[in-house]
Amino acid sequence: MNNIFAHRRLLVVCICILGATHSVVASPNFQVALPGYRYQFPRDHASHPAFQTEWWYYTGHLKSSDGRRFGYELTFFRHALLPRLANRQSKWAIRDLILAHLAVTDETGRRFYYTDRASRTALGVAGADATTAKKLPRVWLGSWALRFGGQRGEVQTVRAGGASGDTEFAIELTQRALKPAVLHGRNGISQKSQGHGHASHYYSFTRLATSGTLRIGSTRYAVSGQSWFDHEFGSGQLGKTQTGWDWFSIQLADGRELMLYQLRLRGGGVDPDSSGTLIERDGKTRHLRRAEFRIEPLASWRSPHSGANYPARWRVTLPRENIQLQIVPVMADQELNTDRSTRISYWEGSVRVTGTQRGKVLHGAGYVELTGYAKPFDQGAL
Repeated sequence: MNNIFAHRRLLVVCICILGATHSVVASPNFQVALPGYRYQFPRDHASHPAFQTEWWYYTGHLKSSDGRRFGYELTFFRHALLPRLANRQSKWAIRDLILAHLAVTDETGRRFYYTDRASRTALGVAGADATTAKKLPRVWLGSWALRFGGQRGEVQTVRAGGASGDTEFAIELTQRALKPAVLHGRNGISQKSQGHGHASHYYSFTRLATSGTLRIGSTRYAVSGQSWFDHEFGSGQLGKTQTGWDWFSIQLADGRELMLYQLRLRGGGVDPDSSGTLIERDGKTRHLRRAEFRIEPLASWRSPHSGANYPARWRVTLPRENIQLQIVPVMADQELNTDRSTRISYWEGSVRVTGTQRGKVLHGAGYVELTGYAKPFDQGAL
């Protein structure tokens, strides 16, 4: 019994160390993301235990056969505890923490559901495969799972569920890539701050054909739509002057996609290492430097749960492309309070997109993630 309580205390301590959805300070001896990294698939869908922090992340927009609309988010995080634990063979060895978040926005019913969980990797209750020598990888946390299939991991299945208040909800989806993987940043890294290793290796499948089932309460919906997948790994990405970030993924109806992130500074303003990627219909990409886009908040929303004041509507401008977009949340309250895992409050929500480019009307859908508004990362996430 004492060992059980010791393991529980260790889990709580490690979650406090993790603090936020992205690791802020790397422990010594973890590998950092450096220029020149060469991606290989399906190898890089798997876990990268030499790096401290890693996540596999889905957002998407689904529609049921009777016309009901949903948004969803599913994220698996891996956080390594100490480098020297990586090669321990004991089934009791706690090498990593696996944490996960699931959220569903019932856009038609105007309800938001979320749940989260965490576990250690010992005894096989959670884990992330670190090799693809004989099989394509998987990531799992109890009954929640992500599995890669196809020749290069272009087909994926996900399963997760839990309770939000007194309502049970769940997803079981199959994803198929409609475009090749997109590499973000330059020279193999996505820079997050000035300095050695303040970066990540970051790629996405920006358009996945999605089908499966979504359940809310006792009602099961057959759903289909499109999703976005991110996989990112690194160690000690953020700088000490950064307090949080605003991240945007946009799928335009004309077949293009746009990813942008801006890293907010403690004294105000945006870090010049903020960047983005514009993905064309044929999968070709253009890296966007901070000077090549503008993100302007146009409204705000104060959370009744955390008290955080979040931006709630935006104008996004890409002057070189003559693109101007209006981004509006499908509903205001899409905040997660992850007390059972990363122990932070953040806003992650489905948005609608309209705009223009040289007189042509644009429209689409997207997701926005807002962190550091309830408590800046430089003050700790707890």
